Amino acid sequence: MRLPGSLSIYLGKQFLKNVGIIFGILMTVVFLIDFIELLRRASNKDGIGIFVIIQMVLLRLPYLAQKLLPFIALFGGMLTFFKLTKTSELTVIRAAGVSVWQFLLPSMFISFGIGMLILTVINPISAAMQAQYGQMESKYFDKRSSLLSISPSDLWLRQVDDDGLSVIHARGAQNQGIDLTDVIIFEYNLDDVFTGRIDASRAKLFPGYWELQNVVITGPNKPAATETFMKLETSLTVHQIQESFASPKTLSFWDLPEFIETLELAGFSGDRHRLHWYSLMAGPILMLAMVLVAATFSLRSIRQGHTSLMVIGGITTGFVFYFLTDIIYALGLSGSLPIALAAGIPAIAITLFGLAMMFHLEDG
Repeated sequence: MRLPGSLSIYLGKQFLKNVGIIFGILMTVVFLIDFIELLRRASNKDGIGIFVIIQMVLLRLPYLAQKLLPFIALFGGMLTFFKLTKTSELTVIRAAGVSVWQFLLPSMFISFGIGMLILTVINPISAAMQAQYGQMESKYFDKRSSLLSISPSDLWLRQVDDDGLSVIHARGAQNQGIDLTDVIIFEYNLDDVFTGRIDASRAKLFPGYWELQNVVITGPNKPAATETFMKLETSLTVHQIQESFASPKTLSFWDLPEFIETLELAGFSGDRHRLHWYSLMAGPILMLAMVLVAATFSLRSIRQGHTSLMVIGGITTGFVFYFLTDIIYALGLSGSLPIALAAGIPAIAITLFGLAMMFHLEDG
């Protein structure tokens, strides 16, 4: 039997309503937790009012909502199917000859559509808001700001030491920023007064210092001096340099490919950003898969009882999935798995799990 259009609309509305309920509950909880955490951090800071904290929490909410969307789809789907079961509506639909695959189509279609909307429209807005949140966090909570600026042809590093500030410019980088070529270092004292310039053909980072080659040292009111090798003390580490890139969550889906290309042209790895980009593309499929998982646990409760156990099973599945996703992403970043595969495995795995369980319950 073909699913009537009016029934499809009704099932879709029920799913949307319950997803909205779950979304409202989880976002309220997240808002309160984030608000309390920022209040705690602001307790020993001066000049941070309650409105600043509220603004920061609101700026962060869209990013957190994206992280929670798979769980929202899962719990919203479970709530929808449990309600339809309680009122015997699903029983009537099944008796009319509508298969489980047919009455799941509206919810799956809506989930996929929400995922596409988040990917193409909401994500760029969320990234801009997350970037604004990072700026406010640096301003009010004294967090270290970005040390690095990068373009296809230039690299800029800023290092702050006890004696002042140094700004490093390089034409190229290798080995994840450890080796720099065509280097110019501008030195300033604690009062931001220019004190000298160092030109070098190459700079290599070692623990606690830069090793410079073919050095020319100039400065105000002093003659130029040359050195074959020179050591320049620094507090920078390789980890600090690599962590100074713009965070993937502050870049929109549309901007990430260009940023990844820029990173790699400058000699840095774009794996972290590429993994984030691929995981964003897998989002719509993941949303659809969560509806299958929700139906799996809901339908089992219809036939076998033990509703509370099925609810616990669904929640547990969501958290296990989240935990395993982090492990798979870590394997991708470590090089143990290809980046595209690491980003796609969670969505593929949960989809296959949902399909297998549905075939077992309905056709097995």
